[in-house]
Amino acid sequence: MYLGIDLGTSAVKLCVLGQDGTVLATQSQALTVQHPFSGASEQDCNAWWVATCAALQGLPQHLRMSMRAIGLSGQMHGAVLLDAHKQPLHPAILWNDARAHAECAHMMAADPGAADLAGVVPMPGFTAPKLLWLARHDPDLHSRIAYVLLPKDYIGFRLHGRLVTDPSDAAGTSWFDQSTREWSDRLCTLSESRRDWLPQVLHGTEMAGRLLPDVAAELGLPAGIPIAAGAGDAAAGAVGIGAVQSGDGFISLGTSGQVFVTTPEYRPNAQSRIHAYAHCLPGLWFQMAAMLNGARPMAWLAEILNRPIADLLAEAETAPAGPLFLPYLTGERTPHGDSEIRGGFANLAEGVTQGSMMRAVVEAIAFTFADAMAALNSAGTVPDQLLAIGGGTRSDFLMQMIADATGCRLGRSAGADLGPALGAARLASVAAGDMTLSDAAQKPPVQDWFNPLPTPEMQKRLAAYRALYPALRKVQAQLA
Repeated sequence: MYLGIDLGTSAVKLCVLGQDGTVLATQSQALTVQHPFSGASEQDCNAWWVATCAALQGLPQHLRMSMRAIGLSGQMHGAVLLDAHKQPLHPAILWNDARAHAECAHMMAADPGAADLAGVVPMPGFTAPKLLWLARHDPDLHSRIAYVLLPKDYIGFRLHGRLVTDPSDAAGTSWFDQSTREWSDRLCTLSESRRDWLPQVLHGTEMAGRLLPDVAAELGLPAGIPIAAGAGDAAAGAVGIGAVQSGDGFISLGTSGQVFVTTPEYRPNAQSRIHAYAHCLPGLWFQMAAMLNGARPMAWLAEILNRPIADLLAEAETAPAGPLFLPYLTGERTPHGDSEIRGGFANLAEGVTQGSMMRAVVEAIAFTFADAMAALNSAGTVPDQLLAIGGGTRSDFLMQMIADATGCRLGRSAGADLGPALGAARLASVAAGDMTLSDAAQKPPVQDWFNPLPTPEMQKRLAAYRALYPALRKVQAQLA
């Protein structure tokens, strides 16, 4: 059996695969995010480990003792800062942290050509600008940094004791030369970072280390089993959905959102804010539109209204189109590259119901994917059919709305909400030497297809949605 551990933002998720590739068990443990000041987004590294242990201990003992390998996946871009004793110096600074916008502007002005090296223009959520921010705003903390890890790799370190990452997670730091697939001295210097802080890079199917005996005893797992280097959540999702050949792609509907297409070579198009990154697998890259807000705004509205998401979605399906919503609760990457923009409703009226507000939120998520697809098209990639992964795929209403807004046919398979955890378990099976990648990364059978049915009314509302961003941006600038 093979275990996939996916360190998300809202939860740690586990997936157990049998030797025939079937899913035998899943488990999850919730996480919380801290916002110590405006624009900041952090998590306690130890809380990750505690949640991972709790999730593992929730699996039946006979499954734990039958594990042959572990694979890792996780949220990308986070800065895990360790001291010389490999102890955390500070809470991890997350992918949706917006503090480093001035540092991104500095990096672009200092070296405009660096974006083509790193795969995309610097953005506040990336790791390198965060380190430049620390150098400027907390030089004492910056001076004590000895090592920097990505979030999933901190879990790996606790499991096997080594400092290792994979190309796809390294790709999201703005320190990685995507074409050579090596750390870049030029990018490190640009962000006042040091190359010797950074972990060894191994392909996602390679063994990063073996499970330490004391950790194995604590968790009820076999000591010494191999742990795959794994992948950032986007690339792990690709392995889970079988997107491991040129042209394969998917959309991801988690806390954040992505449109991902595998490419056979490095294809930068930095100014479109499409991320051109190394895959976790040798000889492959990918283009990705990355949206910070994914399906999260639905949960946000449900929390504000103190009502179940399912009930609000049911009301949304029958509600007439009314207000518009901008879903930028934590800024946006593709296509705006704007860490300071925030969300908002427009065109509210006396008759607006909670259902119509949820309809506006669902519509806005679909429209962010329409913007993402337009950016991907401008970078030379025009998919007409994609699979879908992530918790948001459970909503037929959202899936159909995205298909209609993007004009792209979407397929949903059984277990689509497993996403990166499934991919991590598949990488583990390859690292154990039990399966080839082609056998492990099979495309799942599609259970439901959502064919696009665009209407003139939707196109009209999409145009209004796109007009809302620059209008609200002016208001945001005045508030700032």
